[in-house]
Amino acid sequence: MGAILRNLRQTLRLSYGQKLFLLASVPLILACAAIALLVAFQSRMLAEREIRQLENELLEAKKQELRNYVTQARNGFYFIYGAAAPDDEAAKTQVAQILAAMIYGEDGSFFVYDYDGTNLVSPRQTDMIGRNWSGLTDSAGTPVVDPIIEIARQGSGYLSFLWPKPSTGEEAEMIAFVLGFQDWQWAVGTGVWIDDVLATVSASRAEVKARIRRTFLYIGGITLGALLVVFFSGLAMNLRERRLADAKLKELTQRVFDAQEDERRRVARELHDGISQILVGVKYALDITRRRLAQNDPRATDTLERGHEALTGAIQEVRRISRDLRPGVLDDLGLGPALKALLDDFEARTGIVSRLETVVFRNRVDQEGRIALYRIAQEALTNIERHSGATEVTLDLRGHRRGATLRIEDNGRGIDPDKVRGQRGIGLRNMQERMDQLGGSLRILSSKSGTVIEAQIPLSHLLPPEDGAPTPKAKASA
Repeated sequence: MGAILRNLRQTLRLSYGQKLFLLASVPLILACAAIALLVAFQSRMLAEREIRQLENELLEAKKQELRNYVTQARNGFYFIYGAAAPDDEAAKTQVAQILAAMIYGEDGSFFVYDYDGTNLVSPRQTDMIGRNWSGLTDSAGTPVVDPIIEIARQGSGYLSFLWPKPSTGEEAEMIAFVLGFQDWQWAVGTGVWIDDVLATVSASRAEVKARIRRTFLYIGGITLGALLVVFFSGLAMNLRERRLADAKLKELTQRVFDAQEDERRRVARELHDGISQILVGVKYALDITRRRLAQNDPRATDTLERGHEALTGAIQEVRRISRDLRPGVLDDLGLGPALKALLDDFEARTGIVSRLETVVFRNRVDQEGRIALYRIAQEALTNIERHSGATEVTLDLRGHRRGATLRIEDNGRGIDPDKVRGQRGIGLRNMQERMDQLGGSLRILSSKSGTVIEAQIPLSHLLPPEDGAPTPKAKASA
């Protein structure tokens, strides 16, 4: 099981390019999805509002049409109704005949119910005439006749219900306008089916849905195009960065090889020019001493003493070379004493007045920081010795809230401005790379009056003070 989980983690582990693509594509997808949802919501809300407005306008037009129909019908027989008594059956029969004859369109007609619920006029459904329909409901359970009578008692009004269309026999929604004839207790009305209105509204909603789907497709296409652009751009950048990384790696490898060869040449030259010659001198001194001892020459002691002095010089030279390669005092006593020893040796070798200024701080610099700052100081002093023509050098080491800073200042002729701006030699490049590796910074200020090199390492390379650490007066190792 553990092996399966490890294999699964290995499979799901993303490369740098995949992480970069996800970092660029996931926010884009989320943004496009949010935009699409917002556009769809706004479009749907706006379209629904427009559809409701259209529906209301169409229904109002239908209602106005119904009112006009009833008004025209009433005007057609009002002279009869107005002059008749409430129990004038002849006048009622005449008005009923007039209403029964008012058929319009494919489905339009008038209906009449008395207040008891009996149908008096229904020209397109004659089987309903003369029967009491009180309590009648449509297929959805909506009361029909009783509300018609109630509206008539109140004067006039509209009612919606389901009713079969005479032209098709299929049930559809109808809007009826009812007018009450109070003297005769009649409910007179007519209705129109609004299936055409509903069809128009349904078609509008379908068009809105289709428009929203097209919008989603457009946004999806734009998102896909953007993802392809991101993918191919990232691929091109990845290939370019890989080529640059390969080139930099080759350059760095070559520089490492060159540095190794330079160091080997330096060590070989120092061994040949220093120790080798001293040892040859010691050999000659011992040979002379041996011959003089064989001859009982009293000068044998002098040559032996010179050989002893030369051998002592060889030992010191070996120690110097070893210290340059890896100073033991850096590990044993710390950065401060190592820099002090480096400056003392530099001053003794070059005659340049050298000073070390430091402020003791409790946090110790870790091993990587000590090595980096020491090598930067070593490289800077080598450059000062070879190129600056300075007479004074000052090293300043101090800690602060952001980390630790080593400042190297001389009063020489300065560095070539091109090297300061970027076309740096291998020594300055090595300094910069050491600071980059630690996440620090390197600043070079140069003028005709001297040069300042300031190397700063971050706080992450300072170790916390040890328990029972000595007081600042006793602690100076950094």
